[in-house]
Amino acid sequence: MSFFKRILSLGQAEANSVLDKLEDPVKMTEQGIRELQDDLIKSKEAFAQVKAISITAQKDMERAKMEARDWEVKAMSLLQQGQQGRMAMPEAERLASEALKRKDECLKRFGQAMSIFEGQQQTISRVQTNIDRLQATIGGYQNELVTLKARATSARATQKIDRQLAGVDSSSTLAMIERMKEKVRDEESLAQAYQDMADRPKSVEEEINQALLSGSSGTLPHQAELNAMKQKLALSEPAPNNDALVALKAKMGIE
Repeated sequence: MSFFKRILSLGQAEANSVLDKLEDPVKMTEQGIRELQDDLIKSKEAFAQVKAISITAQKDMERAKMEARDWEVKAMSLLQQGQQGRMAMPEAERLASEALKRKDECLKRFGQAMSIFEGQQQTISRVQTNIDRLQATIGGYQNELVTLKARATSARATQKIDRQLAGVDSSSTLAMIERMKEKVRDEESLAQAYQDMADRPKSVEEEINQALLSGSSGTLPHQAELNAMKQKLALSEPAPNNDALVALKAKMGIE
């Protein structure tokens, strides 16, 4: 309960992220494989220990067997010396009896070592079976993990494409393109507004000011041709009464 309380105390986005990680099948499978590999390492360590005990028991068996044989040979040699008169027969029998006791002790150790050896062999067989099963299980999960990762990658890619096409992902490329298109339309509308302002008819005041600023006293295009046409019109039509214009020119000092 305390674990879920800690999750609920987080922000909603962070809580969802934590839960997603907890439920991620790929991460869960990887964690399971790591745990199985830890179990495999422990099983191999146990196998090595059991194997060492078995080897020691086997060596004890061989040594006890050899010592038992040696004591038996010594007992026979003592009896032979008693029969041959090289020592008193009672003494030979006493020593031979002691040698046979040592033989029995060796045979007893041989039986104990054999019991340990056989028990360890059963344990070795059981541990080896567990190791083989763990290795097979790990191999199966590792193969499944490869497939699971591929499926998860494909699912995430498909989900991302579907979210983009559905327009539910505000940070997707499609959403960004739509925002850019809208921005371009706004820029185009603003440019059109400035163009309309520039194309409106000029007032008389604006024309006069523009003429003064641009130095309109200069000659117009085809000025010579215009002057010739004006002279021709002046000869063919009676001169208008322009006394007011003449008076204005005289006042301004214009010939």
